[in-house]
Amino acid sequence: MTSPPARGPVLTVTLNLALDVTYVTGDVDWDGVNRVGAVHRRAGGKGVNVARVLAALGCEVLVTGLAGGPNGEAALADLAAAGLPTALTPISGPSRATLAVHDHGRAPGRTALFNEPGPLVTEDEIGRFLSDYEARLRGAAAVVISGSLPSGVSPRLYAELAARARAHGVPAVVDADGEPLRHAPGGRPEIVKPNAEELARALALSGPQEAHSPGTGPGTAVRGAQVLRRSGARAVVVSLGADGLLAVTPEGAWRAAMPYRVEGNPTGAGDALVAGLTLGLVEGTPWPERLRRAAALGAAAVAAPVAGDFDADVLREVHPGVRVEAEPV
Repeated sequence: MTSPPARGPVLTVTLNLALDVTYVTGDVDWDGVNRVGAVHRRAGGKGVNVARVLAALGCEVLVTGLAGGPNGEAALADLAAAGLPTALTPISGPSRATLAVHDHGRAPGRTALFNEPGPLVTEDEIGRFLSDYEARLRGAAAVVISGSLPSGVSPRLYAELAARARAHGVPAVVDADGEPLRHAPGGRPEIVKPNAEELARALALSGPQEAHSPGTGPGTAVRGAQVLRRSGARAVVVSLGADGLLAVTPEGAWRAAMPYRVEGNPTGAGDALVAGLTLGLVEGTPWPERLRRAAALGAAAVAAPVAGDFDADVLREVHPGVRVEAEPV
């Protein structure tokens, strides 16, 4: 179904690296004692999850970002064990931990996330990362800039990273929220990928003239995507939950609809989707097929127990049934 890109690796940027802990339980009693059926501990953060999916699809990757403290060391050891190449810039503060509690005792299952804020990063540490980043961009096929920012980091940094990538002729994909998402189009990334709620928040931060359309439906998403494109993003892909995916691009607009709902753990589904979009970008896949594969990967990730994995059987089953249709803009 896929083939690796012809150029060098896809860089993934994870500035708020995490040690992800997932508890799989049944019938959680939020007021009492619970027994955990299974525990998964692994390196996490959105960029790491994207790298795992890309590597599983046969794409060469390089995990970049920041790492520090015992959690950072544990994450590095896990990445090495997984065979994922890394070039993480060391910092003095400890990388964060996250906890996902997946309750599968009641259909369709529920997942609660607990995310620590991350370390305080100094200007000198960001400067060292930027120097490392510039060196790694040479020969890269693409760069994925995603996830939250640790304390002390400017919300304009994602725009700067996208702009530096563009200066090297490397297309950038940005998946962010809040102020980083609002500023990201200024770096002229190739793709910006918010979900509907993130898009609405970014428009609200931009001022009342941009947040004129309430709600998070497809019509509002089209208008919001056009705002981000006018701000500099070449293409905007909005995940709409049960309503599928919407892409507004220079070649046109499309909407992808799933053939049925896949139940499971949604943590990491958006990262698998971003991996699909990025692979399509470096392969030059036409937008309709790019969306079809990305949507199917998101569904296949829901069927996997932990973020960064996907169910290959679900991918094969869902992919042909994803319906992609042109969307009026």
